[in-house]
Amino acid sequence: MWLFPPQLPGAAARMSRIAAAGLVAASLAACGNDEASSPSSSSSSSAASYGSDTKGIVAAANAFLGTLSSAEKDSVLFDRGDKEQQQRWSNFPEGLFTRQGLMVGNLDQSKVDAFLTLMRTTMSTEGYNRVMAEWAADDALAATDSSGQGTASGGANNGSGGPPSGGFPGGSGGRPSGGFPGGSGGPPNGADRSGANPGTGQSGAAPGAGTGGMQYGKQYYWMAIIGEPSDTEAWQWQFGGHHVTVNATVKGDDVSMTPSFIGAQPGTYTADGTEVRPLGDIIDEATALVNSLDAGDKKKAVLGDRYIDLVLGPGEDCKTIPSEGLAGADMSADQQAAFLELIDEYGSLANDQKAADRLAQLKTDLPKTYFAWYGPTTAGSSSYFRVTGPHLVIEYSPQSMGGDAADHIHGIYRDPTNDYGGTVCS
Repeated sequence: MWLFPPQLPGAAARMSRIAAAGLVAASLAACGNDEASSPSSSSSSSAASYGSDTKGIVAAANAFLGTLSSAEKDSVLFDRGDKEQQQRWSNFPEGLFTRQGLMVGNLDQSKVDAFLTLMRTTMSTEGYNRVMAEWAADDALAATDSSGQGTASGGANNGSGGPPSGGFPGGSGGRPSGGFPGGSGGPPNGADRSGANPGTGQSGAAPGAGTGGMQYGKQYYWMAIIGEPSDTEAWQWQFGGHHVTVNATVKGDDVSMTPSFIGAQPGTYTADGTEVRPLGDIIDEATALVNSLDAGDKKKAVLGDRYIDLVLGPGEDCKTIPSEGLAGADMSADQQAAFLELIDEYGSLANDQKAADRLAQLKTDLPKTYFAWYGPTTAGSSSYFRVTGPHLVIEYSPQSMGGDAADHIHGIYRDPTNDYGGTVCS
């Protein structure tokens, strides 16, 4: 039964909650030196000047390209329809996966700011701030790994850890003394497409031509543009690294933000004296929803007593997963409202103008959208949840690769009918 009430808490309410969680503070005060790769006020003011329509997004993209040397532009700009690059993303850190484009750590601040302006122009304030907080988490991980206080992703503390001190772009350190991954100090800006080690490692699998050490920190994130920015033809911008990837495909008036990897490690950290949980509101909302169910509905929704891994993570493009769990149609009106609010945390990644049709689609689909849970339902537990609908897959998966699984989160946001704006799988 479709019981959803006509009024919902809007984006403003979600923004207030996220601001209270300290996401903006985290992105501006990431661990350590944030002179060079942290968002600056110039990127915020520039984004506002472009507007949120397709022409504004295209203008921001062209402004970024205009800051680059010809060699850098050759490195960052890929041919329209380059499906290999569109799908070249992973949650693995630098050293375990070969990305291509331009790496943040190889660029000066003005060029990084110009790309962040493109991101701000495309994304909602809430979505952008969340991604910035996830990105800053990798500096917290780098600092912990470098100090020997813990082990990084995969349970390996291999000595390379995070970047050493030195104040190079990245927020927590400098260019490694041996150069960037690649073995010989790394190429000059734009010297080749990868700017890193050779190899063709595909999404979700280590490339086999790794550098022998994992690297953490904000400087080890990559940006790419696939296709000349256009008001009419499909093109894509890509930002990603360890635990964070945003794929934004602009196709005329439409913007697809799927597939995107929405993860964080650590899941909780402190920045400028503020506790930050980049995905804390998401798991809190999901936990509240599962615990609002009566015994019969909870039995439908809770399918296992232990969390599981992602099903449609990196490297799983153009696939589907059967829906399971509790349907939105079987929830009460209040539960439907809470369910849609949870979904909207992902559906509202794009700016308000571009997200409007997506959010309307997800609301219409809600009766046929399912909520599934694996793990304990106690707040703070390590638990997996999944949301599946006609145009939606969301997964949230703790990881037990050393340390508290609840502090290491993998997550995916997909539209199996429209990932990459329909340019890869159709």
